[in-house]
Amino acid sequence: MNKTSVSESPLGSLVTIKQGYTFSRSYQGNAEGKWMYVKVADLNSLGNKKYVYRTKNYVDDDVLEKIKATPFPANSIVFPRVGAALKLNNKLLLTEDCVTDDNVIVITVTDEEKCYFEYLYYWFEFQDLGRFCNSGAVPVISGKNLKKELVPLPPLDEQKKISRVLSEWDNAIEKTEALITAKEKQFEWLTSNLINRAGHKRTAASGLMTEVSRRNKSSTIERVLSVTNHSGFVLPEEQFERRVASANVSNYKVVEQGQYAYNPSRINVGSIARLDDWENGILSPMYVVFKLDTKKVCSDYFLHWVNSSEARQRIKNSAQGSVRETVSFKDLGAIDIPLPAMDVQKDVTYKLNLAQKEISLLKNTLEQYRSQKRGLMQKLLTGEWQVGSSQHLSEETYQEASA
Repeated sequence: MNKTSVSESPLGSLVTIKQGYTFSRSYQGNAEGKWMYVKVADLNSLGNKKYVYRTKNYVDDDVLEKIKATPFPANSIVFPRVGAALKLNNKLLLTEDCVTDDNVIVITVTDEEKCYFEYLYYWFEFQDLGRFCNSGAVPVISGKNLKKELVPLPPLDEQKKISRVLSEWDNAIEKTEALITAKEKQFEWLTSNLINRAGHKRTAASGLMTEVSRRNKSSTIERVLSVTNHSGFVLPEEQFERRVASANVSNYKVVEQGQYAYNPSRINVGSIARLDDWENGILSPMYVVFKLDTKKVCSDYFLHWVNSSEARQRIKNSAQGSVRETVSFKDLGAIDIPLPAMDVQKDVTYKLNLAQKEISLLKNTLEQYRSQKRGLMQKLLTGEWQVGSSQHLSEETYQEASA
């Protein structure tokens, strides 16, 4: 892959940098109108990915006249200006002339002979917005800092080729994301039909579970774990960037591989999981740990049931009767579970595990695409690699970029 000649120009010499307009609430709330009115929330919602396709609010010319606003041109780059929204690092392109509120920064290319708008968008996508902020308790992007930022600029024709390559990569990522969403909905439907709507005889969960209250008395186990609603068992230092445990862990509960655990105050939002990734661990004394009678219920079958929308709703309903919205082990045991014969459980489990594996493979592919795109951006946006006459890069090149 050949290198290309790259010059650097201050961003302020290539673009205008503006912020939007202050809109009173009286002008908000219209779901249709001539002009899209872009707020920070629109940058992370409504299916907006690379482009702003739609917004929650629209305005007409009479409003623009009252607030003396001029729409920003299509192909401008927009991103948050202040606050916690900067951490999401969302940057989008306007698909049409729009107005924005004053918490949105708008970058519009003015020197089109030197800088291609989509190339600049990808350059911004590669940047962490936090580095453009002034120091202070509340992060605020400084227009002064932005103007001084040096942008690497290959020849205009090369910028357009780079943009086309990265755009193709975006399309692959977007299609994979859409496929994952469709497969997850299909999996939810499959779980509902194979477990909850198949007419199986129901059995109280209490007859399938035994509470485990073994303590870490000798403090021989040091691996402290937590249970989250998205990732199951996790190391707290990975979740909270620090170890969140008492100095003395002798009273912590021991959980073994294959056993289940949940926080009674968090199970109503889905924080229940089976320990699969470690041989054992310890949990805060507030957790409930239990094991299954695997002669009566297949553990994978139970796991699919407990993660189903029906089970989660029934668990949530159990919590609503409590003053502190907790679910005790007795409360969980009172919920009945559809329980067919063991051979049927295993057949259902096989089908659901197969569907789940397909989703997992797609997610791995998505992460590879994202990693490869990031590597390509590093090479292409710095001029280390040149697209050349071909707009398509080989698989070996993608692998090298993400290495």
